[in-house]
Amino acid sequence: MKFETLQFERRDRIAFVTLNRPDKLNALNLQLIEDLRAAAAAVAADPQIGAVLLTGAGRGFSAGADLTRDDFFQDAKLSPGQSIGASLRNHFNPMVSAWYDLGVPLVVAVNGVAAGAGVSLALIGDIVLAARSASFLQLFAPKLGLMPDLGSTFFLPRMVGTARAKGLAMLGDALSAADAERWGLIWACVDDAALIDQATAIAQRFAAGPTQAYKRIKEAFNREPAGTLQQQLALEATLQAQLADTEDFAEGVLAFRTKRAPQFSGK
Repeated sequence: MKFETLQFERRDRIAFVTLNRPDKLNALNLQLIEDLRAAAAAVAADPQIGAVLLTGAGRGFSAGADLTRDDFFQDAKLSPGQSIGASLRNHFNPMVSAWYDLGVPLVVAVNGVAAGAGVSLALIGDIVLAARSASFLQLFAPKLGLMPDLGSTFFLPRMVGTARAKGLAMLGDALSAADAERWGLIWACVDDAALIDQATAIAQRFAAGPTQAYKRIKEAFNREPAGTLQQQLALEATLQAQLADTEDFAEGVLAFRTKRAPQFSGK
């Protein structure tokens, strides 16, 4: 599958998606946003894909929105604020939702800097690994007089707590990969040379695993927090009942009883 601003390759049951504007540190222009939406749709439409690995080409994951272009200010009748609001509602936000709602596990390998909207894109992942040299920067306020978007105000406080989330958003200080791991923002900080191999190994585990279970786990975790324990218990009961009717569950029980490793089919 060919895209203008990203690479998309399916190997076995894994889709490898690579942001491919290395000369711009993979900054997000409208074409890349639309290519990302199309890539998510391609994954969702292919039942043979069991996991996705998302990374960036070159020396950085993504420098955020590409403000060197006029992509976001195309209508002279609109104020800058109206233009940015329209771009978020019509392009950026639907892309974020498409990736967040994927029914298969998403592994993100952060190579180098993730800044601004690039942080949000990284945090969509179910499992996020970062190279030891990588860093996370929320530069909206100190550099542009804006606030984080593309879901960062949703992800950050849930992952690192409100105090740290506000500090990242308001100060804009770089957060190293090692500290991101320590704070619970990412799954693991790994040596640069091992990043893609370790991310691929995790994606392979997902691709060979119980696809329906992963889908329900994502659904349960990605919902707004339940108002009460009883509401969450009810949701768990509904999703678990669906899983108990899958072929993978029958295989898991049989494998457990016969003391062997399960061979999941994703059905």
